[in-house]
Amino acid sequence: MRQGLWQTGVGFDLAGKVLGIVGLRRIGSRIAAFGNQLGMRVVAWSANLTERRATASGAGYTPLDDLFKQSDNVILQLRLSERTKGIITARHISLMRSSACLVNTARGQLSDEAALVIALRENRIRGAALAVFQWEPLPTDHPLRSLENVVLTQHMGYVSVESYDQFFRQAVENIEAYLEGR
Repeated sequence: MRQGLWQTGVGFDLAGKVLGIVGLRRIGSRIAAFGNQLGMRVVAWSANLTERRATASGAGYTPLDDLFKQSDNVILQLRLSERTKGIITARHISLMRSSACLVNTARGQLSDEAALVIALRENRIRGAALAVFQWEPLPTDHPLRSLENVVLTQHMGYVSVESYDQFFRQAVENIEAYLEGR
């Protein structure tokens, strides 16, 4: 649109597709519900996820490799820790279908960004939508900025009037509680 173009590509439907969620906690569970509402089959994996908890969240439990093999869209929703840093490797990305997309709105350090760039450049996967990166802010000369099959945004889902009100209110409440010995 900024370049004056209109509909230069063709999209794809989500209904009937497989949504793979890596990390099925608070946000991941909401994404599972959304995927179900869109008519997607939802599968999930995380290190401590059980079949029972996956089912309760509207997803089927699947091993991580299988999630990457069968999903049309993979979304990363893990917390970053020593255990999860670099958990999504070049091998996982290579397991993805050529028609699949990777979405990362959690933390850039979860995945092998260099391997993702290669897969995107070589069109081994359809695309990626990223709100988080290995280095933030994303350098202006970073290869992700020049790829046509990537949607980039800043990690700003929390930047809202409501969340700021909550953050600031809680900060003030914590200071007051500390000063009062609570």
